[in-house]
Amino acid sequence: MSARVLPLLLHDDSGLTRRNVTVDHLVVAGWTGRDRAAVELHIKELGAIGVKPPATTPIFYRASAARLTIADSIEVLGEASSGEGEFVLLQHDGRLWVGAGSDHTDREVEKYGVSVSKQMCDKPIAPEFWPMVEVAPHWDRLMLRAYIAENGKRVLYQEGAVTAMLDPLDLIEKFAGKAGLAEATLMFCGTLSAKGGVRPSDVFEVELDDPVRERKIRHRYGIRTLPVLG
Repeated sequence: MSARVLPLLLHDDSGLTRRNVTVDHLVVAGWTGRDRAAVELHIKELGAIGVKPPATTPIFYRASAARLTIADSIEVLGEASSGEGEFVLLQHDGRLWVGAGSDHTDREVEKYGVSVSKQMCDKPIAPEFWPMVEVAPHWDRLMLRAYIAENGKRVLYQEGAVTAMLDPLDLIEKFAGKAGLAEATLMFCGTLSAKGGVRPSDVFEVELDDPVRERKIRHRYGIRTLPVLG
């Protein structure tokens, strides 16, 4: 088992606490949209760059927890990878937490094997997490956004309500049954369609916005490309 220990900032009953949190299992949920038309749009969006449609929807890919990072930059092979802004769920210390991350994916590898592509790139997450119980009463008000750098400008890349994806508890049950997520599991929960199509950038930023409590979780990271020599 390739566990990952991350220094996270958790909003708990005593305020904001930094803890070293162990993640044993990384799950990347795909095709999680509630709106079937939107799911089909995303399938076509990726189909346009050569990605085969999924066997089932939703689908739950597995990846090494060692791929998780809170760093402000990652390294990737070649120039064909891109980020995907998502909300993430974390089961830690007997509680469910929610945060934000990017399912950064190699699009060339994705053409011949989605499962393989999920293992190719580091998975950046914001270090900050909220207790799910704090946001559950107004879950449908939360917004997800992502930005890229394009022609020297910060460009809105994705935007929509978290309700575009399946409800977190419904998603968990589809993956793990009534028992819920195992302790030390982190799940990426699906993404929104990209404005202008899926494309690379040397900077990616994800944001989870809670307008009711007037707070945001943000994470920005740079992407350094390494040469592909054969």
